[in-house]
Amino acid sequence: MSASGGTKAIVAALGANLAIAVAKFVAAAVSGSASMLAEGVHSLADSGNQGLLLLGGKKAKREATPEHPFGYGRERYIYGFLVSIVLFTIGGVFALYEGYEKIQHPHEIEHWYWPVGVLVFAIVAESFSFRTAIKESNAVRGALGWRQFVRRAKAPELPVVLLEDLGALVGLVLALGGVSLALATGDGVWDGVGTMCIGALLVLIALVLAVETKSLLLGEAADVDQVARIREAVVDGETVTRLIHMRTLHLGPEELLVAAKIAVRHDDTAETIARAIDAAEARIREAVPIARVIYLEPDIFNAEAAASGSTVTWSPAP
Repeated sequence: MSASGGTKAIVAALGANLAIAVAKFVAAAVSGSASMLAEGVHSLADSGNQGLLLLGGKKAKREATPEHPFGYGRERYIYGFLVSIVLFTIGGVFALYEGYEKIQHPHEIEHWYWPVGVLVFAIVAESFSFRTAIKESNAVRGALGWRQFVRRAKAPELPVVLLEDLGALVGLVLALGGVSLALATGDGVWDGVGTMCIGALLVLIALVLAVETKSLLLGEAADVDQVARIREAVVDGETVTRLIHMRTLHLGPEELLVAAKIAVRHDDTAETIARAIDAAEARIREAVPIARVIYLEPDIFNAEAAASGSTVTWSPAP
């Protein structure tokens, strides 16, 4: 996933959310709508989230240091996890609290045209932001379904923006429904019910984001297709006769560590093995360009160990 694609979606979402947040707060102040206040906080939290994603992307570009020899690529995962926490605490919990208060102490919505007009404007603006996120995601998700894309994407920005925009659109519809019912019935409790629904939605999205970004923070392997290409690239059938075992780990969305033990012939010279390792590394980088850090350890293949299941082996098809 390209950083530029994620950045474009983030900037589009940030611009939309800032404009929407101002409009929502004005409408909340004029009308006294709890749904509008909750939605205003939601948009403000989303704006902060986009700022965190942009900051994480910038920090991830720093050069490696002796203290952090593998670089700072995981900064993007850290800030993605922070986004889920912000969305949960500021967006979801505040909306739940505000909705509960409104249900306990309902009052009629004043100047109804303000919240309704702002909600319609917000739906249009969020739709454009959501469209941008979908367009950028389609460019990188390939044949993956949307659920698989969110679960398997190694770059957190686009899945985060997608879920945020989706939550924002659904939340706006819920807010519009709550305001409309409150106006139709003259009972402000419906405004509080709509706000509670918004809070529950935000908490659910935050939990999904937290689970996915936590997995990235713990360290995920390359996807199945990349692993298969690396396996094919390692073995040349001459000096490197088979792959004994291999581990991969994402150091960042666009940086992969590959560590493998390869089988060589017992009578090969050190020079021959060194050249074979250099050639294997070049083939791996050509097959999977994000494989930036590669460690290959030569060894003599042990058939008994392989038969006992203590090693995982792979060799090319005859």
